[in-house]
Amino acid sequence: MKHLVGRSGEDEEMDHMLSREDEILPSSGFAASVMDAVWREATAPAPIPFPWKRALPGMVVGAVVLALILGAGIVAVAHLGSGTGAQVTTLSPSSAELSTSALQPSLQNAALWIVLSLVLALVSVKVSMRMGAGRA
Repeated sequence: MKHLVGRSGEDEEMDHMLSREDEILPSSGFAASVMDAVWREATAPAPIPFPWKRALPGMVVGAVVLALILGAGIVAVAHLGSGTGAQVTTLSPSSAELSTSALQPSLQNAALWIVLSLVLALVSVKVSMRMGAGRA
C-alpha cells in the first residue's frame, strides 16, 4: 500500500485495520434469519390493487357536480353584481302583497335545493349500505 507523505498516525492505523484480510463471519443465525425473510417476501401474496373501475364513476360524478355548483355560484355572483339583486325598500301595506309574490321564486328555488340535497343524501346512504352489506 502506498503511503502519502504527511499522513497522520490515525490514517496509518486506519490503513492497517483495513488492510487485514481476516474473514468476516456473520453472527450465528444471521444467514438463516435473512433467508427466512427472503422466503417470506417471495411467498407473500401480491398487494391488492386499487379498484379504479369502481372509483372512477364516483369521481366523475363528483367532478360534474362540483363544476355545476361552481357554475351556479358564478352565475349568482354575476346576477348580484349586475344589480338585479333584491333591494332594501320600505314596504307599505299595498306593496307587501307585491313583495311576497316576488319572493315566491326564491322560496321555490330554496325548496328545490333542499329536496335535491335530501334525495342525494338518501341515495348515497343506500348505496353505501348496499356495498357494505356485501362485504360483511
